[in-house]
Amino acid sequence: MTRSEAADNAPRAKAAARPLGSLRGQLLRWLLIPLGVLVLIDAVSVYRNALDAADLAYDRSLLASTRALAERVSIVDGKVVADVPYVALDSFETDTLGRIYYKVTGINGEFVSGYDDLPAVPPNVPRSDIYPALVRFYHAAYHGAPVRIAALLQPVYDSSMRGIALIQVGETLDARRGLSRKILFDTLARQAALVLAAALLTWFAVRFVLRPLMQLKSDVEARAPTDLSDFDQALVHKEVRPLVEAMNGYMARLQTLIAGQRRFIADASHQLRTPLTVLKTQAELALRENDAQAMREIVESIAKTTDSTVHLANRLLTLARAEHGTAEGDMADLSLTDIARRVGLELAQQAVKKGIDLSLEAPRDVHITGNGLLLHELVANLVDNAIRYTPSGGKVALRVSADSRPLLEVEDSGAGIAAGERERVFAPFYRAVSAQQSNSAGSGLGLTIVREIAALHGARIALTEGANGIGLKVAIHFAV
Repeated sequence: MTRSEAADNAPRAKAAARPLGSLRGQLLRWLLIPLGVLVLIDAVSVYRNALDAADLAYDRSLLASTRALAERVSIVDGKVVADVPYVALDSFETDTLGRIYYKVTGINGEFVSGYDDLPAVPPNVPRSDIYPALVRFYHAAYHGAPVRIAALLQPVYDSSMRGIALIQVGETLDARRGLSRKILFDTLARQAALVLAAALLTWFAVRFVLRPLMQLKSDVEARAPTDLSDFDQALVHKEVRPLVEAMNGYMARLQTLIAGQRRFIADASHQLRTPLTVLKTQAELALRENDAQAMREIVESIAKTTDSTVHLANRLLTLARAEHGTAEGDMADLSLTDIARRVGLELAQQAVKKGIDLSLEAPRDVHITGNGLLLHELVANLVDNAIRYTPSGGKVALRVSADSRPLLEVEDSGAGIAAGERERVFAPFYRAVSAQQSNSAGSGLGLTIVREIAALHGARIALTEGANGIGLKVAIHFAV
């Protein structure tokens, strides 16, 4: 795994650590919470519009009262007078369900009738353009109670004089506030009923829509452990089909993995059965042998067979670990040059015993990201194979370089591998004809292990002839 891949997987690991919770719950929240906010905004808007309509209606009633009073204002003997019977005011109170106050001011600003302390018209109060009259509406406080006042300018005249009288009529806000509260409560009740109905409909809709997904969940739970057949994508919605397709792909890969494991176990059992049978036969011979020299030879054979079996078992374990990627999380920045140098020193004695010239060519230090243990095994397998299949007096060259990308090469002067077999030698337990002729004790796992470790590190392997067409050169190109 490269560093970029590890960085990409980090958010996934964090996301996996946090449970997402219920899909139904998330859908309901994402649908109902915005709906609730929209309903609240709509309720406020409806309430304000209703208040404006109520104010307009009450202002119209207040203006009607003011006009009724204005019709009773006249000039008598050169004075402005107002003939306002209490019966008229009582009828106004009955109609508006609130208390009414009035004040009539003459042409010259003199008090004529009504409540002389009724608040005056504040400055800069605009004239209402809604009604065809010289009327102004304003709020004030009168005797500690809020009131709404209409101030109407009424022309008065007779043969001796003319002018403009001011008629003010105010009413308390009890009726308006009662109507406002009723509008608010009615609006909230309707909106709450709407939200409740929407929540129920949404819950049933989500439950209905998620039914195929719940059925898929039941199908997965009911599957037998050995049943890796595909799920039918047509049974779920189009948006969920990629998930089902991914599940089917994963099960296909799982089938391939299980088949590989079974094949590996079968091959490993077959390969281990032979040396173990030989060991058992040799042990039985040793038990029946009385001659010390013959027994010594048998014990030496047992030791060689044991070494071969241990070597085979170690390679099988390494192959199993590489195939299943058990060390993917142990990636680090490593010096490929140091690994090659250590392997060269470890196998130098084996090369000397066989009279092989083992050399290391590493002009500079080359670093890669990988698993140190597996990379050591990779280099060791390549060098060990080269030494095993190179005749005495031959050469094995181990090279580490980096032009555009890190490169590891192991070249020998042995019998090589025929071009037609260079792809087949990566299969477990397959041995090339030339390898069988030069060394009959091999396991056929060396290049298989090399291929799996290289794949784990994203590297590419190339098998070619050695220098002058002699031997084999294995080149491993690592990712940058």
